[in-house]
Amino acid sequence: MDLQLDGLRALVTGGTKGIGKATVDMLADEGVSVAFCARTDSDVRNTVDELAQRKGRVLGAAVDVADRDDLTGWVERSADELGGIDIVVANVSALAIGPTEQHWQTSFQVDLMHTVRLVEAAMPHLERSESPSVIAVSSVSGRETDFAAPAYGPMKAAIVHYTHSLACQLAGKGIRANSVSPGNTFFPGGVWNRIEHDNPELYREALALNPTGRMAEPREIAYAVTMLASPLASFITGTNLLADGALSRGIQL
Repeated sequence: MDLQLDGLRALVTGGTKGIGKATVDMLADEGVSVAFCARTDSDVRNTVDELAQRKGRVLGAAVDVADRDDLTGWVERSADELGGIDIVVANVSALAIGPTEQHWQTSFQVDLMHTVRLVEAAMPHLERSESPSVIAVSSVSGRETDFAAPAYGPMKAAIVHYTHSLACQLAGKGIRANSVSPGNTFFPGGVWNRIEHDNPELYREALALNPTGRMAEPREIAYAVTMLASPLASFITGTNLLADGALSRGIQL
């Protein structure tokens, strides 16, 4: 199926690892020109080199998304280089799991406020797009109380609420906004890879909770993001798409 993404332009935060990198890869495979950012310059350069042969153009930059000026400056530079913005994917998470005030502050600035600032900076460009879409990556931890409850879970819940609010506010302008809530996602060097080695009991418990008997692969979550970004999803807005292998027990009405 042609997702009608060829020729569109996207921003992706956190594009060098896991879900973010898989999203950059999949969008570029569909012919999207993608500008991504991440914290570490060497990781950015390696990812640009790795994805250089994709159908769509891939640009990378080292950016601190918790820094308003750094983030908004990157958005403007990327819009200039790409010739506009059609798709915004807010993917970065600090993974600040813990009860201290520092955990809360970091989660607020990185997970939530980076999403808000990214959208605000990109909005003038989205308003000029013929296929504008915002996708924020949340988590099943935003739906259910689990081991990541403080402070990660509440911020992920706030992202879902914020994205739904955007959908309602922007529907009249034709700008869609959705969130994706992944379940546990495993990739080399990722959080669950570290937990597997450092806390094998927690890893076994998490694995046992999923009816599929496994964790997600990043490309499986990237497909959810890519599908929502497609112009074919033109009447899907304001939704929170679970991609969790039936991990969540609550019914989403």
